[in-house]
Amino acid sequence: MTSNPESGEKRPVWFVGASFGGWDNQTDRFIEEGVWENGHTDKYLGRVKSMQPGDKIAIKATFNRKHNLPFDNRGYRVAVMAIRATGTIVENKGDGQNLIVKWERVKPQREWYFYTYQGTVWKVEPGWWRTDQLIRFTFEDEKQDIDRFRNLPFWRDRFGDEVAPPSYTIDSIIDDGCFLEKSKLELILDRLRSKQNLILQGPPGTGKTWLAKKLAYALIGYKDDSRVHRFQFHPNMSYEDFIRGYRPNQDGRLELVDGPFLEICENARKDLDGDYAIVIEEINRGNPAQILGEMLTLLEADKRNPGEALKLAYPRSSSERFHIPPNVHVIGTMNVADRSIAMVDLALRRRFAFVDLDPTFGPAWRDWASACGVDDDLLGDIEARMTALNETIAADRSLGPQFRIGHSVVTPTTEEVSEDQIEWFKQKVETEITPLLDEYWFDNASAVESAKSALLVGL
Repeated sequence: MTSNPESGEKRPVWFVGASFGGWDNQTDRFIEEGVWENGHTDKYLGRVKSMQPGDKIAIKATFNRKHNLPFDNRGYRVAVMAIRATGTIVENKGDGQNLIVKWERVKPQREWYFYTYQGTVWKVEPGWWRTDQLIRFTFEDEKQDIDRFRNLPFWRDRFGDEVAPPSYTIDSIIDDGCFLEKSKLELILDRLRSKQNLILQGPPGTGKTWLAKKLAYALIGYKDDSRVHRFQFHPNMSYEDFIRGYRPNQDGRLELVDGPFLEICENARKDLDGDYAIVIEEINRGNPAQILGEMLTLLEADKRNPGEALKLAYPRSSSERFHIPPNVHVIGTMNVADRSIAMVDLALRRRFAFVDLDPTFGPAWRDWASACGVDDDLLGDIEARMTALNETIAADRSLGPQFRIGHSVVTPTTEEVSEDQIEWFKQKVETEITPLLDEYWFDNASAVESAKSALLVGL
């Protein structure tokens, strides 16, 4: 692995493409001329500028294959990354575009499976068994432990040998009652995997907490509550509660105790083959910057390695440094309609991918509610009335779209719906929707009464 000889720092290794920007494959030219060029003028510039002379670099090509694989793929497509050349960076021009590289062609090209990346520039940090094995495979001709990869939770259901628990996928989320399009769920899960930190934000009743837990299961690949940990931030929560701090022990003395976040990270560090998820409900109800402290920096995906470790506010020794392992993912939820919650600062926003959830009525919602025993005609009526109410709320200049009322408020369960379905809806309006409207229009009783009447007229 590449190291800085003066500091002993383990340097990242770079996997780069050679076919982009409308060009043909440039591998031969790059090798002959001893260069590598970033074919993009608006992407990867920072990464290229951060490359240093002496860093290891490889030309890759990533694709999917269904046949001629060295293991039984059972008809599934497999991600493949071909290594076409390896080298050492001699000079970085500093423009985010051009490198001088001493190349060596890999002939025949070597193929690596499962753990791949399709982007043009992949920064691979040493210190995790997956990355360490990839680096040794590429630069030291070590054989990939394919059996270990195909038996990891994410791939085991398709390619593994072990008897695995029932898989949990995006289709499982939909079957459990999610009304989002499959393509949007795929996008959300992809952002969670790549960014490693995600916040679901939206009006009340859009199923943020419900979906956060289901996404965690899909990330892991099956339902396992030992790997999914849920918390709720509140105004009195502190760094000492969540990360580490002094607490009285049984003898009445102060003792340095790890909070739940550090405990989960340590468990995950001992089990790097599996993914872990931390679900934080109402993440902006507390003060995230104060609660998370150094973790706010360490949460970044490219800082999940020992080389980026930081000293904690309450270290156990002068030499202790901490980093968040790469198999820990954080999913937060945020109610954007709560006036009592402070705005999220930019530091938090930079470290999380944000996904908006809207009230989601439509065929999927009607099918689910119908299966719970609600008459189709009534469902169409409820959808029309709720849509009209949300349009009124969104058009109100004192409120806006973030104050709309989500579908979960009127999504029934089988046990909830009685023979008198209209009475069920009336109770929803009286006990759940009207109190929310009273809060929205606290100074406009006539608006509340008008909205309530529109929901109930003719029933």
